[in-house]
Formats: sequence, C-alpha cells, structure tokens
Amino acid sequence: MHKGMRVLIIDDEPQIRKLLKVALGAHGYDIDESATGADGISRTATFKPDILIIDLGLPDIDGKDVVKSIREWSQTPIIVLTARDQEQEKIDALDAGADDYVTKPFSVGELMARMRVSLRRAASSEHEPVITCGDLVVDLVQRRVTVAEREIKLTPTEYELIKILAQHRGRVLTHKQLLKAVWGTAYNEDTHYIRVYIGQLRRKIEDNPTQPRHIITESGVGYRLMDH
Repeated sequence: MHKGMRVLIIDDEPQIRKLLKVALGAHGYDIDESATGADGISRTATFKPDILIIDLGLPDIDGKDVVKSIREWSQTPIIVLTARDQEQEKIDALDAGADDYVTKPFSVGELMARMRVSLRRAASSEHEPVITCGDLVVDLVQRRVTVAEREIKLTPTEYELIKILAQHRGRVLTHKQLLKAVWGTAYNEDTHYIRVYIGQLRRKIEDNPTQPRHIITESGVGYRLMDH
C-alpha cells in the first residue's frame, strides 16, 4: 500500500530523522528530510510529499508557522510531533491546519496508524454519502444514524456534531473546530456547549458512556471519532 508514498520529515533532531527514515523506509515509504522549517517549506514544493511529519520545536521557524505556510498552497496531510505537556501547541497546530499529532516520546506504530488515517482520508472522497465506523453508521443522505442497525434518534445539533466527527473519522477535532462547524464563529470560546452535547451523544450511541468506544476525548484538545 505504501510503496513509493513520499514522506517528508521536518525535524532538527538527527536521531528522530534517522529512526523514522529506517522504520518508514522498511514499510516501503520514500523518505526525504529537512532539519529546518525554511528548508522544509521549500522541499515540500520540490519533493511533493504525500504526507508531512513536522516537529513543532524547530530551530528557525515555529512549527505552527510552517504548517500555516504550507497550508496556504497545499492540502497535503500533516502530522505534527509535540512534547507531552503542550496542549496549547497541539491545539494551535491543529487549528493552523495540521491533520493530527503524535506526542513525544512516540511509538512508530502509533505514528504509522495516524499516517494511515490521514492518507486514507486524503485519498477518499470528501462526499461519501454513508460513513461507517465499526457498528456506527452515519447516512448523510437520509440524515440517519444507526448503531448495530438500531436507529438512534438525535436532535439537529447532535446530528451536526456526529456528522462533522464522522466526516473526519479517526482524526482529532479541536473544541474550536467543532464549535465553528456546528454553532458558527459566535460560539468560538464556549467549550461548555461541546461537553454537554458530546455527553448527550455518548449516552445515545455508546454501550457504556463512561468508557466510550466511538467518541474519544483527547485531553485538553478535543474529540476523535474512532475509525474502527
């Protein structure tokens, strides 16, 4: 599946670049690398990667600004590498246009799982009429949601929320992204709305709302609908 898929790694740590080059190369990815943000931006234009891995802590340009710069002319999937306790960094990078993040220290398996989701999403049609996540099915044509073939009655707002999560399944969405998509820009800071409606959705679609299988909380960042 990955044969010849091009990956550009923008990271100033030689050991991380080497680790990823060896591990991803072994899975058939074609790897290029940059040690600075400026070189990474220009190499994105010449190497034309299928996916980018960008460390947020670059020596010359803030990694979030690298993401913003690339997003001005490219929709190539971007995964950012972040330090463990930097929730705001993760949020800012996602809001700037990154597709996902992996927290250091990370396992290559975890990174590759995130890459597969982002690559699959980039390759699939944005306008799938029916989205399936395990036993959860969201039919966008009939505005119908079922779990294990049982229809779930949702309010219009609950439906809009599950719809946006389903359209980005497997990917984390920040509170800000969800608020903007469902309620519009006026509610940008009202994360309380999201918590209330996520709670209601979980009570309707999860077997055990306190241990959700479908809608996962990404602590301090947002929510992810698992792509089972």
